[in-house]
Amino acid sequence: MTPRPSTVSAVEPMTMRRTMGRFATGVAVVTTSSGGVPHGMTVNSLTSVSLTPPLLLVCLTLGARTTDAVTATGRFAINILSARQEHLALRFAKPGADHFAGLDIIHGRHQVPIIPDAFAHLECTVERHFVAGDHLVVIGEVLEACERDGEPLGFLGGRFSTVTDRGHEPAQWFF
Repeated sequence: MTPRPSTVSAVEPMTMRRTMGRFATGVAVVTTSSGGVPHGMTVNSLTSVSLTPPLLLVCLTLGARTTDAVTATGRFAINILSARQEHLALRFAKPGADHFAGLDIIHGRHQVPIIPDAFAHLECTVERHFVAGDHLVVIGEVLEACERDGEPLGFLGGRFSTVTDRGHEPAQWFF
């Protein structure tokens, strides 16, 4: 019989946060609408899972209104922020706030709120989800994708950053 892993971790939460902060990410806002009310939260735990079918993974804070709305409606949008949208990342990171007050929002083809001028956005349905620690891991099937010109907003070491194009293609084996 394989022993079960301990639920007590030797790694403190702030140590985990600082260490994982060394992994540069982009910044996105997850949006949805439930009962005619828009919801949104800033995330940086986002990755592509599959190209065929097109699937992505996003981690949402358990107990947050946006998380509950995503599971209730089964649909959401990922709005990847541009380097000029740091203010939106901060706005949607504040729990309990009316994130959409005074913000012009459009609705995508799949009836989810889209942040105008985002670097890119993807409209998704929930393919499956499960609890992992203090987050809900959501696998979304991408129904629509749109990209725009510009520069993405980055996040590194607990701070916003820029992402620089190094001007050359990666090695063929990388992708």
